[in-house]
Amino acid sequence: LECPYTEDKRFDWYRGFHVGGKSLMWGRQSYRLSDHNFEDNKKDGHGNDWPVRYAELSPWYDYAEKFAGISGSNENWPTCPDGQFLPPMDLNIVEKSVKKRIEDHYKRERIMMIGRVANLTVPHKGRGNCQYRNLCSRGCPFGAYFSTQSSTLPAAMATKRLTVRPYSIVNHIIYDKDTKKAKGVMVIDAETNKTMEFYAKIVFVNGSTFILLNSTSEAHPNGLGNGSGQLGHNLMDHHFRCGASGDAEGFDDKYTYGRRANGIYIPRYQNIGNDKRDYLRGFGYQGGASRSNWQSDVAELSFGSGLKEKMTKPGKWTMGLGGFGEMLPYYENKVYINHNKKDKWGQPVLAIDCEYKENEKKMRVDMMNDAAEMLEKAGMKNIKTYDNDCYPGMAIHEMGTARMGSDPKTSVLNKWNQMHEVNNVFVTDGACMPSIACQNPSLTFMALTARAADYAVKELKKNNI
Repeated sequence: LECPYTEDKRFDWYRGFHVGGKSLMWGRQSYRLSDHNFEDNKKDGHGNDWPVRYAELSPWYDYAEKFAGISGSNENWPTCPDGQFLPPMDLNIVEKSVKKRIEDHYKRERIMMIGRVANLTVPHKGRGNCQYRNLCSRGCPFGAYFSTQSSTLPAAMATKRLTVRPYSIVNHIIYDKDTKKAKGVMVIDAETNKTMEFYAKIVFVNGSTFILLNSTSEAHPNGLGNGSGQLGHNLMDHHFRCGASGDAEGFDDKYTYGRRANGIYIPRYQNIGNDKRDYLRGFGYQGGASRSNWQSDVAELSFGSGLKEKMTKPGKWTMGLGGFGEMLPYYENKVYINHNKKDKWGQPVLAIDCEYKENEKKMRVDMMNDAAEMLEKAGMKNIKTYDNDCYPGMAIHEMGTARMGSDPKTSVLNKWNQMHEVNNVFVTDGACMPSIACQNPSLTFMALTARAADYAVKELKKNNI
């Protein structure tokens, strides 16, 4: 492997080494964190308190949603705040039935809605709307889903201040001991193996805690800005791959048109109000209803005219709910530099030591059983639960290893995503998160990044950086 890593415990680390990054491949589900999420650490005593609250970040969620183009419905739900949405995609006939029956049975203490997704339902900022092909994984020629290629790179290039240099591996941040600031980065050319340096007044790090850990100096022997000893620790990822599914009867004369690149969402309701559980935090559900296709007939090994006849008709309707659960921050879940193993370019590799613990395991039982119960109340038949193997990394939402906080003794970054110890370095990717909630995190990364960039520019103009 060109880019190996070592595991003390199993961790499935998915990386894409291409211009544009993960936004070319993401699932595009886009949810805000709520007051509950920003306050959970302080209230239940697990992890350090967030240095910001929802009210401070809300205007930047607005900004990110308007720029990216998020379609969805406003629901007035406490754990999933409303936003600046484009028109929502539609639920199909079975999903509408399930939604009504769940909300009626639980007296709207649980709700189901169409997913909030970064796919345009109307033309937006020069981009075409979604054509319902569901070929997002191939890249969208209409620019209908938010990505670096469709949105941020064109916007940055329009400033005439962007140089894109592919095949560039950032090895470390260059620290100036006299100014006590970062002065740039050292880069390895992936094709020639030559090194070069680029200089800047401000450095934004959005590509791995590895860079910070590898940026050692006399002033920062354990990694840049690691006086707290927290850098690399508190690694988190969502846990999923469990839930339930069932058959929907009575809809055989109904079908769908187009391939909607989106599913349904049931926001977190556990440990909210009167709903108390024997674990901390909670989970949400994603899923949807669909009809099986010709593959089910082939799987039955039928043949001849009977097979041809069956393949002219759509299969049965099924409805599935898959849980996405929050993982707590644990200091012992960490990444660190393994100097005994090198990659293709001679760099030491990242070692990962991370596991789900008892809180997550307890939660998974409810993720299955609650899903089965809701499907039963919604009239589904032949309900089956599942809990497939799930390991950290699989959700591709790795977070927490350079966390924000108010106290430099227990955190790496301040409330502006600015390093406590090196004030011209900002970290706005998942590493900054003190907790991860159960919602997909990318919209929060975007909001934090926009907020931090705005702050950095203002501070630079004041000569404070």
